[in-house]
Amino acid sequence: MSKTALIVIDMINTYDHKDADQLIRSAEPVVPVLAGLLRRARGHEAPVIYVNDNFGEWRSHHGELLARALATPHARLVEPLQPDGDSLFVLKARHSIFFETPLQYLLRQQGIDRLVLTGQVTEQCVLYSALDAHIRHFEVIVPEDAVAHIHQDLARAALRMMERNMGARVCASGDLWA
Repeated sequence: MSKTALIVIDMINTYDHKDADQLIRSAEPVVPVLAGLLRRARGHEAPVIYVNDNFGEWRSHHGELLARALATPHARLVEPLQPDGDSLFVLKARHSIFFETPLQYLLRQQGIDRLVLTGQVTEQCVLYSALDAHIRHFEVIVPEDAVAHIHQDLARAALRMMERNMGARVCASGDLWA
């Protein structure tokens, strides 16, 4: 029987980068959808794993990243998505959630073989993570209303590529843990 984990990519964010304005516009409607998905996944005791950029802060840990993000003018995008005491947290330095992280080991140890990828950025980190999950033989689900983008046209193309080339199931978040 498949075990599913909810993966939250890069949502602990200060939004102080070059494309932040575009990303914020896309993230605003995603946050309440993702918050609801988090509640449902936790209610079904599905593992929730945050995989987040460390923003080059090699001495920081997830608590410091969260505190920094909550201290910004964009805290409203982070607060509803905070990890709880049961959440797992993996820091990453590049686009893919797998690149030089312990995530694959963690997933195998937990018996997880299906990943629900959420977060940002659809056409970057979510896409590359879906590809890396696919080549590692994980089943991939991407709720299209629970991912944020910078460029809408590229996000649509990325979702199509995930579905067509990687066998990902692209669906609405309401279809999961309903």
